[in-house]
Amino acid sequence: MDSNEREGPVPGPRPVPPPAGIAGLPTPYRLVAALALGAVAVAACWHLAMVFLHVAPSNTLSKRHGATVDAWVYPEFEQNWKLFAPNPLQQNIAVEVRAQIRTGAGERVTTDWRDLSAEDAERIRHHLLPSHTAQNELRRAWDFYTSAHDEDDKPHGERGALSEAYLRRIAVARLAGTYGDGHLQRVQLRSVTRAVPAPRWSTETTDTQPYYRELPWWTV
Repeated sequence: MDSNEREGPVPGPRPVPPPAGIAGLPTPYRLVAALALGAVAVAACWHLAMVFLHVAPSNTLSKRHGATVDAWVYPEFEQNWKLFAPNPLQQNIAVEVRAQIRTGAGERVTTDWRDLSAEDAERIRHHLLPSHTAQNELRRAWDFYTSAHDEDDKPHGERGALSEAYLRRIAVARLAGTYGDGHLQRVQLRSVTRAVPAPRWSTETTDTQPYYRELPWWTV
């Protein structure tokens, strides 16, 4: 016998550990677990589909099954925070202003319309960190006014009067010091709404002519 060989028991195969997780369960329990996971997956997919149709822009599916979508979403799963902008703007709204000034010679002059929204856009364009005022002040003030007034410019309570004062102060601040020795007496604002044209590849026709909404003259 070789001196390097030693007598002893021959090692057998290592024991295989039992399977972990669901695979380690008896067959009936594995079947129940698989059915439960399948039901959860189907419910999750259904919920995501309903929420997606709820927040997505209007389409064929949401129109056909709108009642089903609303019944599932409201009230527990209502999505009104618009994180992903489900309703992108389809119109460009510019706010313009003109003024009546009293010149040093005592003559009253009405100025041309001045595009305040275009001026804000110039302040934003090519700036990595544009000011919050240039981005939102005028836009939010106009939204505040339109939400607090009807189509005949009649205010809805105190919020209507507050929105008028806020919008008037913005207009006066933008016009201050721009007419030399002229004295600013009254201001008038208007909105110019133009629909965003359809892309070139689309067959949709879009009315892109401007529509105006003129507010009454306000005394400064």
